[in-house]
Order: sequence, then C-alpha cells, then structure tokens
Amino acid sequence: MGETGNDTIVAPATPPGRGGIAVVRISGPRGIEIASELVGVLPRPREAHLCGFRNSDGGLIDRGLALYFEAPHSYTGEAVLELHAHGSPIVVEMLVRRCLELGCRLARPGEFSERAFLSGRLDLAQAEAVADLIESSTESAARSALRSLQGEFSKRVHLLVDNLTSLRVFIEAAIDFPDEEIDFLADNEVTKKLSSLGDEFFELKGAVRQGKLLRDGLRVVLTGSPNAGKSSLLNLLSREQRAIVSDIPGTTRDVLEQHLELDGLPIVLIDTAGIRESDNWIEAEGVRRAQEAQKTADLVVLVEDSTQVNEGQIMNTDDELPDAPVLTVHNKIDLSGHLAGRHGNSVFLSALTGEGLEHLVDYLKEVAGYRETDSSQFIARQRHIDSIDRARSHLDAGITQLEENQAAEILAEELRLAQQALGEITGEVTSDELLGHIFSSFCIGK
Repeated sequence: MGETGNDTIVAPATPPGRGGIAVVRISGPRGIEIASELVGVLPRPREAHLCGFRNSDGGLIDRGLALYFEAPHSYTGEAVLELHAHGSPIVVEMLVRRCLELGCRLARPGEFSERAFLSGRLDLAQAEAVADLIESSTESAARSALRSLQGEFSKRVHLLVDNLTSLRVFIEAAIDFPDEEIDFLADNEVTKKLSSLGDEFFELKGAVRQGKLLRDGLRVVLTGSPNAGKSSLLNLLSREQRAIVSDIPGTTRDVLEQHLELDGLPIVLIDTAGIRESDNWIEAEGVRRAQEAQKTADLVVLVEDSTQVNEGQIMNTDDELPDAPVLTVHNKIDLSGHLAGRHGNSVFLSALTGEGLEHLVDYLKEVAGYRETDSSQFIARQRHIDSIDRARSHLDAGITQLEENQAAEILAEELRLAQQALGEITGEVTSDELLGHIFSSFCIGK
C-alpha cells in the first residue's frame, strides 16, 4: 500500500446545520499534540473524556466529549481524535479553525476513508461501501452496503481470483516443465475448471448487477400521449399527489423525477411531457426533454389511454427507439371496461382506482431481476460490473486460443489479465486517477 502522508487532517464528520451534537474528526501524526493543546490532556484510548475545548488564549470554545484512538487501532490506521461538541455551526467552525492553527489542514472529500484504504484497514470495495451505506435510500440498500463493508463482496471476488490463480499455476507448470508429461490439453479437469470459472463469473455478475440496482435504483421513464394518465400513474406509485393532474392535455411540460421504493426495490420514476407535435415552444421543449429522458432509462413505460386506439403512436414520433425495454401500460380500464392483467409486455390497469397496479409492480421487479428475500445481497457499482466484464472477456479469449490454436501460453496470459481486472475491484490493482475519482465522490469528514 502507499503512504498516507505526514500531514494531519481535520473535518466535521456530521452534516452542516444545527443539532444536538456535532463531531469534528482529526487524523494524523499530530493527533496527540493537538489533543494535549486543545483538550489539555491526552484521553485514554477508546474512553469518552468529558472536557473543555480551548482556544489559543485558554478561553473555552465548548464543553463536550473527546475520544482518542491510537494508531493503528483506528478507522484510518493513524492517531484519531474525535471531538463531540454541541451542534452549533459556529462551534464547529471555531473547533476546526483551532485545529488549523495547531497544524492541521482541511480534509479532502473521502480522505479519511482513503487513508483507511491506504493503511490496509479497508479494501477498495469496502471503502466504497462506506459511502454507499451513508447514501442508502432503502433498508435493503443499507443492509447490502453493510455486507459489502463487512467484506462479503470482497470475499466473492477473492475466491474467484484464487480459482483463476490455481488454474494459471497449473498451466504455467505444464509449459515450464514439459518433461513432467502434464498434458492439460487432454486433461478433462482443465476443461471442467474453465467451465466452472465461467459459471462463477456468471453468478458473480448477477449478484453485482443486483447490488448496483440496490445502490442506483431502476430508472423508469413514463412516456406516452398527452392526457394518457402518466402523472396519475406517478402519483399512484408514489402514494402522494406529486404531479399536477388535469383533463387538459399537455399539463406536464417538464421532466418530473420521484424517488420511491417498491417492496425494497429503489426506483427513480420520471414523468415526462406527453409527446405530440406542437407549435408551442414550451411544450416542444418538454417533448424534447422527454425524448432525452428515454435515452437514460432502464425501462420505458409507454402509457396509453385504453379508451382510444393509439397504441404505439408515441414511439413513432422519434426516429430512434430507446435501447431500454418498453412496457405498454393501457390505462383507464375503469372507463374502457378492459380487465386488469398482464399480457406479455403490456399491462392493463387504472391509475385512478389502482386496479391492476400489482401487475405493473411485478413487471418492474422482474425487469430489474430483483429478489427481495435474498439475504446474501451486497452493494455494488458500475465500475465493478465493468471490471467483471473485462475479466470474463479475457477468460473467453483464453479459452478460444486454447481450443482453436492450442495456445497454452496465451491462455495463461489471459488468466493473468483476468486476475488483474478483478484486482481493480478490491484495490490490489489500482491507479491514483481511479482513487481520486472514487474518493472525491465521498462526503467531507468520511
């Protein structure tokens, strides 16, 4: 691991604003000196110490609790001092300013977690899970982030890396010691191991996709003709009057975004303007934004009025169909007399009465591949999926070379590259640019 640096950093560890308490966190080699100056004594490790926090002339800034964690038994692996003061922004500012006077510098976003990673206290996937736990919007996401923080995701990755390593060692031994008569081309075990690795990649990819879903949510765009009931459907799903509903076509002019949870599945629901030709520049801009929103969707829900014959009309107004799956919702069955239900990629329901809504919810979970009872879920990110895909592509390329050209050396090299791609997940293989990108997205003080 790299060096964490010789400077001592400080930052508020609680959000800005007023509250019962606020925490200021200090980490680095000058932690002991700062404690002695600011608190007057060095608190015993891991014991809360009630004391006064004092400025340079000995005046009292506040009274609160000081907690000291000696290196390496701390979150960052360095000497860490936490000051628990009254939750006044002014008090926090005074404490931070006093720490700066004593030789600290302000921490960058995520720098405490970055130091924990660099000192070996956390691997990179665990460090990311810290931020994901803080930002989790559902109970399922919070539980999954905690599992990642405890190392369950990393264990899965390490197990796959170990199996890649084992096969690579066997192949390289056969290359280096041909006199030992290790004919792995004729060895059924090698074929079985390669097949087993493929299955492991498939299972890990599925788990990681589920983890990314829990972190980011399913992005669902509601689109359709004006007055088809898109806003009514958004209000029904969110259980509140989030969007204005009117009999006047074209009520929605802008993109309206709502975050909600369906049986533990986080969803970003996006209501858009009804798409039609219009001379009104405001409505035309709303249509343009609706079409842009479709391009970022995981699922496009095409809402149609089941009392009218206009199915598919909306999709023809744009030359490009969305890459995402399209579900047609036939709304207003309370007026048309259609029965509630699902038929393929179509759902019949009433956004007014709620009849048939369960069919839409089931479809959303099915598209997402969501399993609400999975107790082994962990949180994940898009970069993890990208690393797994690259690793799997190297495995496939190696298998192809072995089968078509009997190129054992190339297979061994592709297995090494697969290991390297997986190593990016946990941080065994990384770059300063990647670390900077990851930790800069953290909140200050974590």
